[in-house]
Amino acid sequence: MARRKKGYYRARDLARQRIEKLFLLAEEEHLLHPERSDRYAALARRMGMRMRVRIPRRLKRQICKGCRCYLTPQRTRVRLRDGVLTITCTECGEQMRYPYRRPR
Repeated sequence: MARRKKGYYRARDLARQRIEKLFLLAEEEHLLHPERSDRYAALARRMGMRMRVRIPRRLKRQICKGCRCYLTPQRTRVRLRDGVLTITCTECGEQMRYPYRRPR
């Protein structure tokens, strides 16, 4: 079995922290500079791919799957129907569908 390079896990942990930080910055900047928040989301996505780090689900759902922009309440339309949450990006019109379980 092949051994990992020295510092491999430390680099991945650092990448996870940076991804979290980039999403925090995108959230802060989305009102004044929406193009900057899009850039932060794109950087976080590229860093995750390069370092083979999975972006957490709660953060991944804040990126449009069509145009890769940072999704904010101003850029989305949300519908709940038959156990499916549908988020529509107003920039490109892409629809992302996620299942949800209704509370009892």
